[in-house]
Amino acid sequence: MTLEFLLTSLIIVASPGTGVVFTLAAGLSRGRRASVVAAFGCTLGIVPHMAAAILGLAALLHASAVAFEVFKYLGVAYLLYMAWDALRANGSLDMTGEEEMGQRSDLQVTVTAVLINILNPKLSIFFMAFLPQFINVGEAAPVARMLELSAVFMAMTFVVFVGYGLFAAAIRHRIVSRPAILTWMRRGFAGAFVALGAKLALSER
Repeated sequence: MTLEFLLTSLIIVASPGTGVVFTLAAGLSRGRRASVVAAFGCTLGIVPHMAAAILGLAALLHASAVAFEVFKYLGVAYLLYMAWDALRANGSLDMTGEEEMGQRSDLQVTVTAVLINILNPKLSIFFMAFLPQFINVGEAAPVARMLELSAVFMAMTFVVFVGYGLFAAAIRHRIVSRPAILTWMRRGFAGAFVALGAKLALSER
């Protein structure tokens, strides 16, 4: 495993995206536990893309314009739903919610986080285009090597996202006591989801 792979992966993981925005929102709205759950869900959402790349399904997605467009707009629709949900005072990103969440809420946060990453066709193409660059042509077990690199990428994703989430949770109490800030936070997250949805909608294979 090369330093180049680790540094490139860190830059990709740390760059703000849908997963980062959702993890920050979870930390601000429900506290530390929710941020860790969200980070776990976002990391878990990488698995289908990793499997698709290994099985060659990502190549099909990349080759088929119709498949890519359908998958892309499902992701756009979900991000717009997340924007609407963020604006609702009693939505899942309600900033006045309880810090500690029940099992049902944990499951809801995990499912939402997984869906956010699953409905992003760029992740499948990323795994197809990025990881193979770090696998030697004469590799004896390329699948095992790809699984190893994917595991490192996922571990890095979880650690970085937890860091984002815990930071958000640490400043949560300074925010929930100020209604005006809460309103602008909801609008900010809604705007971020809309912007990410627009970016995805304009993306090409």
